[in-house]
Amino acid sequence: MATALHNLSDYDSERMPSAEGMRFGIVTSEWNSEITGALTEGARETLLKNGARTEDIQLMTVPGSFELVYGAASMVETGRFDAVIAIGCVIRGDTPHFDYICQGTTQGLAELNCKARIPVIYGLLTCNDMEQAEMRAGGMLGNKGDECAVTAIKMVDFTRRLNGA
Repeated sequence: MATALHNLSDYDSERMPSAEGMRFGIVTSEWNSEITGALTEGARETLLKNGARTEDIQLMTVPGSFELVYGAASMVETGRFDAVIAIGCVIRGDTPHFDYICQGTTQGLAELNCKARIPVIYGLLTCNDMEQAEMRAGGMLGNKGDECAVTAIKMVDFTRRLNGA
């Protein structure tokens, strides 16, 4: 569904599993920090609102979005988390650099999500301009960080139910 047709912060709280007892890692790109900071705060607040404890959420940063793959993989390897959320923001510029970063990061996170023993949640904004990013980081389209947190909770619940826990 296109973001323009769906507010990223909307979810049915009555159908949400509790995040109580779940442990989350959030790795955030420092690049475009005004956007990634808002996304991270949205994710953290949504996790807490749904039952996660502050001490069960670890926030880490990496320099840029391309480094999210390594950061997320490193967090997965610790074995301390039930899910890892990767948050970044790439804004189109005048060179093909945007395409390479978006493609490489997306491919890396997708591969990690397939191979990891826990869910890795994709929270990379790929925007044409700063206005699009701001609209998705708490603006009129909601906060992609909220959506990532909801996805993380649901995927941990899915994994637990699948494994009979």
